[in-house]
Amino acid sequence: MTTIDIVNPATEETISVLELLDATAVDEAVARATSAQRIWAALAPAERAERLRGFADTVAAHQGELADLEVSNSGHPIGQATWEAGHVRDVLEYYATAPERLSGRQIPVAGGIDITFAEPIGVIGVITPWNFPMTIAAWAFAPALAAGNAVLVKPAEWTPLTMLRLAELAVSAGLPDGLLQTLPGRGDVVGDALITHPGVGKVVFTGSTATGTRVMERAAESVTPVTLELGGKSANIVFADSDLERAAATAPYGVFDNAGQDCCARSRILVQRTVYDRFMELFEPAVAGVTVGDPRAESTEMGPLVSRAHWEKVSSYVPDDAPVAFRGSAPTGPGFWFPPTVLTPAASDRTVRDEIFGPVVTVQTFADEAEAIALANDTPYGLSGSIWTENLSRALRVTRAVAAGNLSVNSHSSVRYSTPFGGFKQSGIGRELGPDAPFAFTETKNVFIAVADA
Repeated sequence: MTTIDIVNPATEETISVLELLDATAVDEAVARATSAQRIWAALAPAERAERLRGFADTVAAHQGELADLEVSNSGHPIGQATWEAGHVRDVLEYYATAPERLSGRQIPVAGGIDITFAEPIGVIGVITPWNFPMTIAAWAFAPALAAGNAVLVKPAEWTPLTMLRLAELAVSAGLPDGLLQTLPGRGDVVGDALITHPGVGKVVFTGSTATGTRVMERAAESVTPVTLELGGKSANIVFADSDLERAAATAPYGVFDNAGQDCCARSRILVQRTVYDRFMELFEPAVAGVTVGDPRAESTEMGPLVSRAHWEKVSSYVPDDAPVAFRGSAPTGPGFWFPPTVLTPAASDRTVRDEIFGPVVTVQTFADEAEAIALANDTPYGLSGSIWTENLSRALRVTRAVAAGNLSVNSHSSVRYSTPFGGFKQSGIGRELGPDAPFAFTETKNVFIAVADA
């Protein structure tokens, strides 16, 4: 039996020892999911909708418990973790309306009538990352369940606890046993078994672009469709005509939320050269004002990094001779703490190119709109970004020119469950969330019915 120690990243204490599953367990889980999916899909749409609402209510009743688990397992501040548990509830409530709205079409044809049906795929494999364990899982399992599928979730090895609990809550809420299962295990064991299993009809993966490439390669062997939400190196573009005070005050929260462990983090700040000095004067106290500390304190805005290994990776980007403009503060002692850090490197530096996935941001300057767009697009990624300007025409021009899937003007908002989410280029394939997400977990069946002449 293979086990893993689950460690609290704020204290470095082991909070649980978890047994990791093997490929045989995946076979058993797929068999159970297949049986449960047949029961689930046979229910009337209104009944599936009602049970999903019941699941949402059950999550709401356990919001505090789920938040507490996330604080212990992931180091998320309690305010953030409470929001995340509430977000899972909200996503379930949103997609609870979908079973009765998965309508097909009637297409005009000669000689009869033609209609389409949105049929569930069957069993969906979902592989989730460690940075937002609850929310990212819900983005997949809620619309997939709404579409009539069963879902098997392989959580990241470091952060499985909330997803394990959510699968239990699904059963207590009245979903068929086996319909939503959590399979803790290694990516190269359980993850690979899910991707290549003949009983899994689609795979959803969120994680690094390097791993997503391997997922795509393995899925291609059996022509299994995938949705991939991958890396990002998003730009926060600040024009001279923007509300500079607001742009500087909010910039830390565009990159340092969740300790920068966010694929949407605006980890490159591009500032128009004429206002660079003033922006940096305003930015420094904003960075210093980020409260980093005990995740259980209500006032905490940023917690620790998730693990020692990840702390070492992030640290490697800020050696002693790094071009640090200024830093915030962080606790000392036990825990994987890293202070918010602002760098002013050369454009060719790896900190400008690589997804650091920590509380480290680079600042560059640009001369005009054309250069700002060129710098923003000078990355293999295209997930997110922000544009700060009071000029509406410029805002529209730049949002259309920046190659990214999710852009905000005068804000850092990237994700709403009611709008589509996904990336351009190496940031992924497909879209999650929004009103069309359940259709991504269906197959379109076309039926022609011949009509004889009278």
